[in-house]
Amino acid sequence: PVALSLPAVSCSRLPPTFLHYPLSPGGGSGIGRAVCQRFASEGATVVVADISEESANQTLGSLNHDHTGQDHMASAVDVSSRESVEKLLTSIQCRYFQPPSVCVNAAGITRDEFLLKMEDEDFDKVIQVNLKGTFLLTQAVGKALVACGAPKGSIITVGSIVGKVGNIGQANYSASKAGVEGLTRTAAKELSRYGIRCNCVLPGFITTPMTDKVPEKVISQLTSMVPLGRMGEPSEVADVCAFLASDDSRYITGTSIEVTGGLFIG
Repeated sequence: PVALSLPAVSCSRLPPTFLHYPLSPGGGSGIGRAVCQRFASEGATVVVADISEESANQTLGSLNHDHTGQDHMASAVDVSSRESVEKLLTSIQCRYFQPPSVCVNAAGITRDEFLLKMEDEDFDKVIQVNLKGTFLLTQAVGKALVACGAPKGSIITVGSIVGKVGNIGQANYSASKAGVEGLTRTAAKELSRYGIRCNCVLPGFITTPMTDKVPEKVISQLTSMVPLGRMGEPSEVADVCAFLASDDSRYITGTSIEVTGGLFIG
């Protein structure tokens, strides 16, 4: 098994870890990269996976290797493909002789358009990656943990606040993220008997490379809607993922935690 030694000062007590980060333009950065970096800094062994192996390797190169036993890995994966997901899990178990004890699924794409103009292809593709991808990863990791008799596990999915409140021009994305929450709650009920916890993190307006292209006027309008008065940082989403992966959240399952600065309090 993977040898993992955590620093004595660590409060998160993270186990050997598998991370999947966003399938999106600039996927080697933003929330996914912040999650990988946070977990690696805690002493976890991280497997970074992305549809682009180049992006995965860029994130891999940024990870901390200071703790004993860390042996990070990068791999390409298409989360909408069962074959690709199962191949990834097999490669992880062949390398580490155990399945990932934590899975953070942040895979997500957008194909925005107004409801009356949206094409079937754009609706289907978003559902395939965002919702079916979450199903395939949750199922594959859950099966692997149960098969090896692991005493516990944590599956964390990065959803979105728009899955709760909707958003103009994002009927497909909103539907997929709402579905992710329902899937997570059901998985939590079914997998709890095996010691596997399943939770969602719902980011609001987060500063990423994608938002760098948004006009300053629009950013100002967005931040004016946030009670805390600013955009969130990827590291603030990563902090919540680290909490949900750790034993500090050992009695939390089937819930969604909003990381929105108070956006849409109600």
